[in-house]
Amino acid sequence: MPYMMVGVLAAAIWQGENANVLLPTQVAVFVAMLPVVAVTGLFLPVRALEVNAAQGLLGAHVETPPRQAGRSWQERRRTAAWFTLHLAIGGVVSGCTLAIVPFTVFTLLMPFVGIPTPVFGAVITPGWNAVLWALGGLATLAALVVVAAGAGALLAGLAPAPLGPTPAERLAAAEEQARTLAERNRLARELHDSVGHALSVVTLQAAAAGRVLDRDPDTAKTALAAIEQSARAALDDLDHVLGVLRDGRSGAHDGTQDGPHDGPHDGDGGVPGRRPQATLADLGDLVAASGAQVRQDVGDLSGVPAVVSREGYRILQEALTNAIKHGRGPVRLSAGVQDGELRLEVTNAAGGDGARPSGGRGVAGMRERVRLLNGDLDAGPTQAGWTVSARLPLRSSP
Repeated sequence: MPYMMVGVLAAAIWQGENANVLLPTQVAVFVAMLPVVAVTGLFLPVRALEVNAAQGLLGAHVETPPRQAGRSWQERRRTAAWFTLHLAIGGVVSGCTLAIVPFTVFTLLMPFVGIPTPVFGAVITPGWNAVLWALGGLATLAALVVVAAGAGALLAGLAPAPLGPTPAERLAAAEEQARTLAERNRLARELHDSVGHALSVVTLQAAAAGRVLDRDPDTAKTALAAIEQSARAALDDLDHVLGVLRDGRSGAHDGTQDGPHDGPHDGDGGVPGRRPQATLADLGDLVAASGAQVRQDVGDLSGVPAVVSREGYRILQEALTNAIKHGRGPVRLSAGVQDGELRLEVTNAAGGDGARPSGGRGVAGMRERVRLLNGDLDAGPTQAGWTVSARLPLRSSP
């Protein structure tokens, strides 16, 4: 209606007369205003309003588009097209309603007036002629109801395409969902590796402390100290993960996202107020806290990049956890740099009951870490028992 009012006023000023309300002028003004409506849809933020209108008034199922920092021209054009179509059809139905409802009431009164009345160049006379006009008015009103219902159904069917997410918005939403899933997988790996290892160590050390508590109090104290250290580390890791979940941060924000591409962004892998992630430099503490008999063969690892060092530590942590849970006897651990690769290996004899790691979440997590760094992982039974062997390139391939 504001568009029509402005258009009629402009037409009257242009014609040099008062506002002309004749039907031909109104139709011309209506058509002339549609380009102005389209321009409005291009530049004014009417999309959210139109989505709510389509859902609330038409009952259309419109997928809510994701929030975007700015409007793309693709979205502007789609919104402008829908806005123009909506107002065009709505304007026609509204105009017909304003005209047909009074007309129907007028024709229903004609049989009771009793005097000839001119209408649209014809004369309504009392009697059957007036009754026929009344029936015609009712038929016109019924047709208006059908047209209005059909227009609503048409708009409801068309609304999802122009008002729903554009292909670019769908792609952005899919990328965001992929980042969210990747972050959830990363957090799951962190919890499995750090907390799972800590619980395995706590179980082993508690059993050892219980066996020697009476005859060797010093060894029991050492085991209890290892339990305390492992539990504190697990609590720190758990606090870090819960903090990330609570803050709604992603790996790209907290500097701990997996993958070879995050090296330039993450420094030591920590965030302010958080304990830095462990690297191969902490390998001695890991072995000492495990309580297992570990024969180490560790070379110079000072030149290993931070990302590779963190992932290598997690791989060795998981392999050592499996050795503690499923193996027996001493564990052989080797880590060194050779031919531009970090080479890791953990070997232990199979458990007395024949139990061996079955390739569950732990092995799958190691494979995922190695895959992200374009490395290779072998995990399986050998003549010596069970061996985990990993090769991680120190530099990404060009």
